[in-house]
Amino acid sequence: MDFKELVVKALEPALEPALAGQLDAAAIKSLIETPKSSDLGDYAFPTFSLAKIMHRAPKMIASDLVGQIDVTPFEKVKAVGGYVNFYLDKISFAHDVLKVIAQAGEHYGDANIGSGNVPIDMSSPNIAKPMSMGHLRSTVIGNALANILSKIGYTPIKINHLGDWGTQFGKLIVAYKKWGSEDAVKADPIKNLLHYYVEFHEKAEANPELDDEARAWFKRLEDGDEEAIALWRWFRTVSLAEFNRIYKILGVDFDSYNGEAFYNDKMADVVKRLEDKHLLKTSQGAEIVDLSAYNLNPALIKKSDGATLYMTRDLAAAIFRKEHYHFVQSLYVVGNEQREHFQQLKAVLLEMGYDWANDIHHIPFGLITANGKKLSTRKGNIILLENVLRDAVGLAKQQIAEKHPDLPNADKVAHEVGVGAVIFHDLKNERLDNFDFNLEEVVRFEGETGPYVQYTNARANSILRKAAIDPAPEVALSDPAAWDVLRALGDYPSMVLRAAKEYEPSVIAKYALRLAKAFNKYYANVKVLVEDSELPARLAMVKATTQVLTNALQLLGVGAPEEM
Repeated sequence: MDFKELVVKALEPALEPALAGQLDAAAIKSLIETPKSSDLGDYAFPTFSLAKIMHRAPKMIASDLVGQIDVTPFEKVKAVGGYVNFYLDKISFAHDVLKVIAQAGEHYGDANIGSGNVPIDMSSPNIAKPMSMGHLRSTVIGNALANILSKIGYTPIKINHLGDWGTQFGKLIVAYKKWGSEDAVKADPIKNLLHYYVEFHEKAEANPELDDEARAWFKRLEDGDEEAIALWRWFRTVSLAEFNRIYKILGVDFDSYNGEAFYNDKMADVVKRLEDKHLLKTSQGAEIVDLSAYNLNPALIKKSDGATLYMTRDLAAAIFRKEHYHFVQSLYVVGNEQREHFQQLKAVLLEMGYDWANDIHHIPFGLITANGKKLSTRKGNIILLENVLRDAVGLAKQQIAEKHPDLPNADKVAHEVGVGAVIFHDLKNERLDNFDFNLEEVVRFEGETGPYVQYTNARANSILRKAAIDPAPEVALSDPAAWDVLRALGDYPSMVLRAAKEYEPSVIAKYALRLAKAFNKYYANVKVLVEDSELPARLAMVKATTQVLTNALQLLGVGAPEEM
């Protein structure tokens, strides 16, 4: 349900005589604004951009339009300065919104505007390194985008492109063979493998020959040396088991774990395709693709020693995904610092004649910092994701015990609230923003937090449990105090579409906060359970609120407990 369409339909016949088709329905809709104050209406159409076309003052254009608009579907339409302000018929709006939500339930906000496969390259931790807070963003942004795109008709394919190849394995093998212990790795794989990796870098600063040894071991790995392959497989197996345990805590799963190693036998074909199209050039012994036509640095395909690079592998991955999944879009949820890499990737594919490269989208994001400092695995400056999630659940459990000591399934609810708090906090920040992480603020039940939204949902469910009668969306609700809640409920479908269009989960998180705030304000000022003629309609609004909050939280990958 898109109430902007009502405004568009009212404006089209009024504008047509003067504009003669110069402004179509889509253009009119794009101009429509939502006033900051409801005193100025529910929607506003600015006439300033029409002044040059119509050779009249915006104020006069607005005034004339009001006289030509059919106001029947609205409470009123007013000209204010250069704006035409539309006030929706509140009783009719309430009836329509509550009825649609009651009928659609969890499918409220669904749209069939997309179709086809959308691979989403996300999470992608490095083998033999722990899942840190640095991995959180790609994981939860990718998961939320998969949910949002599925909501509007696409088929997302979540790909965990594991960092399971590269020179770091040469370093790890050297470190393990010099200082490692099989028993120690078996006892605590990730912790000890990380310890060896950090120790390698510390000692390599004073002993650069270690880097030469690491390169030699990685070359043996590439050449299929049995000992190197056996160690690599072992490191990968124990790491993936640890990763999956943490993904289970987060409630995230994947359709593919094909990582970098999967493309080892596919890169020769990429190089041949580049050669066949005469795109490879030699520069200082290395092989490159010149991208000066795109104002980009050259794409390095092979080093002077013949070793392949990330670019070669990512070209192989992109081609494989197109040929295997026949995607309509392909998303890479990877940090903002890799922006140029993906520009180069698309440019090389376009040079190869693959127009579908335009369907590839890099979804960049900013950094999580701790006390203003960037997290670094190499220097051992990391915050383990599992520890953060465990502590978040502990804080949630503590607050739940204070508010509701007899709560059934308290452990399950604490898990949903604690883990949900961490996910929500990440997603309420716009993707490209950097933010500092403070766990105590994240798990608070007050403020702009996930627990605040979850608690609002639980409060609404509590009202429904106490009610003596069933909700009835067909009963008219004329209470002016309910208007902000009703407007927010009606906006949900457009928020889903906007989040999908912008690849921006924060649109949904901020929307959930807006709806929660509107409902809590209503609850603080209105006695919902008073037995009068509008009680069934008020309960219908409460039920609609729980439905939409639950829907929104689920899109983000956050639980919605009915009691807290």
